[in-house]
Amino acid sequence: MPSMRGYFALKNLPEEKVTDKISRRILVGEKEMVVFWSMKAGAHAAAHKHPHEQIFWMISGKMEFRLGDEKRTCGPGDLAVIPGGVEHEAWFPEDTEVIDIFAPPREDFLTTDVPAYMRKG
Repeated sequence: MPSMRGYFALKNLPEEKVTDKISRRILVGEKEMVVFWSMKAGAHAAAHKHPHEQIFWMISGKMEFRLGDEKRTCGPGDLAVIPGGVEHEAWFPEDTEVIDIFAPPREDFLTTDVPAYMRKG
């Protein structure tokens, strides 16, 4: 997917079903990427790390999140900055919507392959 320019509506971005419990919509520019996630109860993003800086913004639901050695329960309105190279993991005990911002864009999200850390969730 090349970088996008101009105006978009979230409902018109293609929805990609990553697993039976995880779907996403992606907006990508040249230097950043926004991913709109819909997680069903029981979804899990296993421990992983990547060189990209990541910011998450909780929209609805609940997420148990581990950043390095620190674990927190996150809900609507919560935000976090995840530095590149820091291991993190997330559990979703209820249906949840969360927005991730990555810089630079995640090249592995621009393919049809499911990230290995999401294959079981």
